[in-house]
Amino acid sequence: MTDTATRGDGMTWTDPGCPVARTLDLVGDRWTLLIVRDAMDGARAFTDFQQRTGIARNILTDRLRRLVERGIFERRSAPSGRRQVYDLTEAGRDLFAVIVAARQWGERHAFAPDEAHSVLVDSAGGPLPEMRPVDSRGRYVGVEETSVVRRS
Repeated sequence: MTDTATRGDGMTWTDPGCPVARTLDLVGDRWTLLIVRDAMDGARAFTDFQQRTGIARNILTDRLRRLVERGIFERRSAPSGRRQVYDLTEAGRDLFAVIVAARQWGERHAFAPDEAHSVLVDSAGGPLPEMRPVDSRGRYVGVEETSVVRRS
């Protein structure tokens, strides 16, 4: 299901015909993806996001507003009624693959071989296998085996 807010109606696009550019226009800055990452790790309240990221209050306020406007988060009152909490929408949960891909790239390229880092594990405690794209026949592909075509 595609929500019009997620599509970014009314936005000025960097490259209107490119899905990568549109995704980056919607969620591509550092703080936004870290907020989404933390929501996937259980953060829900403003203070949760601020403590986990160290982001300035004004920037966090702006990013949370944008995430709600763009259909990535839903904002609602907490059961106590004293604060607002943020929940990932379906579109927000669909960013899980983006976060995992960024994490796996970072594990391979942003750390020294013996440098300690966090590890994402499945419900059985095992690390996730490397995400790799496959073609229409299920075979692994790289940049050499793909091309971009324009669809109308």
